[in-house]
Amino acid sequence: MIAAVGNNFELGLNNQLLCHLPADLKYFKSTTLGCPVIMGDKTWVSLPKKPLPNRRNIVITLNKEAQYEGCELVHTLEDAMALVKDEKESFIIGGATIYALFINIVGKLYLTRIHSDFKADVYFPKIDENDWNLIEETFVPKDENNKYDLTFQTFLRKDSL
Repeated sequence: MIAAVGNNFELGLNNQLLCHLPADLKYFKSTTLGCPVIMGDKTWVSLPKKPLPNRRNIVITLNKEAQYEGCELVHTLEDAMALVKDEKESFIIGGATIYALFINIVGKLYLTRIHSDFKADVYFPKIDENDWNLIEETFVPKDENNKYDLTFQTFLRKDSL
């Protein structure tokens, strides 16, 4: 699972990311490249360029009539999991509803912590930090291209160690 969140676990507003941060987009690309990505249909629709290149794009939708080019459509969490069962690593990339569906079953969490408060209408699900071990953390100071300080964090679920 990979997400960028504000100080209060904000995810986005009006089906858009909180802000444009080239450092986070580069991190997202390098982390997910070559791996399947699982997302909800709102996330799919919000992508400026579809499908995400060099990744297997899997979209979960409740809309049985949906037809999106460049992705594999499924209608349940179980169907999505079946498609990636033989993969070494796959990523849940949003949105809020999809994160909530998967948060209790994923073993690894990549969080970009954006050091600011944001107005939002969707939030990342609450996580119990006692269930996770922080295994990697990298601070990236704001610069001319990135308006906010960031911290890239990688967590492993304690019961998956």
